[in-house]
Amino acid sequence: MTQQILLITMAVAFLITVLLSPIFIPFLRRLKFGQSIREEGPKSHQKKAGTPTMGGIMILLSVSITTLVMTSKFNPNPMSFEVFLLLFVLIGYGLIGFLDDFIKIIRRQNLGLTSRQKLLAQVLIAIIVYIILDRHGFPTYIAVPLTDIQLELGFGYFLLILFMLVGTSNAVNLTDGLDGLVAGTGAIAFGAFGILAWHGIPQYEISVFSLAVSGALLGFLVFNSHPAKVFMGDTGSLSLGGALAIVAILTKLELLLIVIGGVFVIETLSVIIQVFVFKTKGKRVFRMSPLHHHYELIGWSEWRIVTTFWLAALLFAALGIYIEVWLN
Repeated sequence: MTQQILLITMAVAFLITVLLSPIFIPFLRRLKFGQSIREEGPKSHQKKAGTPTMGGIMILLSVSITTLVMTSKFNPNPMSFEVFLLLFVLIGYGLIGFLDDFIKIIRRQNLGLTSRQKLLAQVLIAIIVYIILDRHGFPTYIAVPLTDIQLELGFGYFLLILFMLVGTSNAVNLTDGLDGLVAGTGAIAFGAFGILAWHGIPQYEISVFSLAVSGALLGFLVFNSHPAKVFMGDTGSLSLGGALAIVAILTKLELLLIVIGGVFVIETLSVIIQVFVFKTKGKRVFRMSPLHHHYELIGWSEWRIVTTFWLAALLFAALGIYIEVWLN
């Protein structure tokens, strides 16, 4: 019965997103909420200018509704500690992204919130998350995969939460540069965490949330795959990154996030390496970063890049599940 509920969760989130999209996309177009393309990006992206953005709102609505409805099957309290935190982070980071997207649209350029404003807002949410976890006596150790070692961090766990929430939200945001790239890789990563939350001592509410996100992203992918009819914008990418981090935290799989979110880690590292090498040696390692732009500039088609990254995400997810389920 539990497995059926989890499958139904994905299906409900998928259908809500698919049904919302034909209504919401024309609405965004009428409001002229079109994407501005940065001039320093690949020239082939200029034709995407004007494509409706802020489609992440549909994802947030779908996930929130599905989570509240389906978690009631396991817990009569519709807003338990876990559900509250999951939705708080999802919507909180979504609001940061919404403001960023909205300012870009109003200014008709690819500049929204300043880096400092965005970072301060992200840090504030991370601090609130830590306070809530601390008041609920949440354990402050991290489990080392493939061992029985548990490292007690004490207050250092706050720094880990800060790094995970801010880092992952920005990593997913960096990855959101091609049609369907984040929707596909995100659906796979959340699907993996949904499986792990259900395995062992089941954390049904976290599993429901994760699979709701996965289903909503698959529904969004129907309209976001190349050529995209809508973009999720920072509203979607920042909220998804924050949500992925809080799922890893609540399931006590903090270190496994590095594996399951391997695509996001590699994309972020490509930016860090590019900036570091250019500032120290005046050279570029990649033709352009993040990494997906490098492949564009060496001649790969957008569809080839996206499907290759999806496959990589699938392999990372399978590796994460294998490490946690079969090797532990």
